[in-house]
Amino acid sequence: MTGVKADTLLRVENLNAWYGQAHILFDVGFEVGRGEVVALMGRNGAGKSTTMKAVMGLLDRADGKVVFRGRDISRARPHTIARMGMGYVPEDRRIFSELSVLENLEVGRQPPRPDAFAWTPQQLFELFPNLGEMPQRAGGRMSGGEQQMLTVARTLMGNPYLVLLDEPSEGVAPVIVEQMANMILRLKQAGMAILLSEQNLHFAGLVSDRAYILENGHIRYQGTMAELARDDAVRRAYLAV
Repeated sequence: MTGVKADTLLRVENLNAWYGQAHILFDVGFEVGRGEVVALMGRNGAGKSTTMKAVMGLLDRADGKVVFRGRDISRARPHTIARMGMGYVPEDRRIFSELSVLENLEVGRQPPRPDAFAWTPQQLFELFPNLGEMPQRAGGRMSGGEQQMLTVARTLMGNPYLVLLDEPSEGVAPVIVEQMANMILRLKQAGMAILLSEQNLHFAGLVSDRAYILENGHIRYQGTMAELARDDAVRRAYLAV
């Protein structure tokens, strides 16, 4: 990839990944700028979640170049990447079901970072009013949408520069989807960057600046969300069910 912008926060080049002997990602490349929301789109099985796991250092077998805030993290361990200011919200949530909302948030706490928003539980309760109504409730006694909110809030307690957000609209009620969209827009206003894995074109269009489309582990399209909205052929080829 050429012409890297000075404000590029994450740059991925020639990323390949495997599950066992199965080759899943093929020379994937993309960028995320500071304060930008970038959608990684595609059908089920396209490789979106695998891409996020590879960037976060969670795969046993992956190669390519991943640069975050000017540092090569291609061989870094997940805990090291998290301490550098990259947050990850997995699709399967992984909250601590026996811990309360407040205790789950404390698990994610990291020290403040230069030039990053420093989150407190109270600020997160303002961002997610549902959580503010149940600070002592155990994670296992929450709805799926509330658990999704809690997972995002826990990640934000790490004061990240960039959040990898995997399928936030999947399997949650429409009212939660709307709250998630508003949350992403507020995070963007606060200067945070987000890489969003998403199948829902309407949801991605509400919050994203640009999109990359994956098909069978290959990047097939890149452009602004406005360009994608006008390109019926691309949407039919790579996004239609």
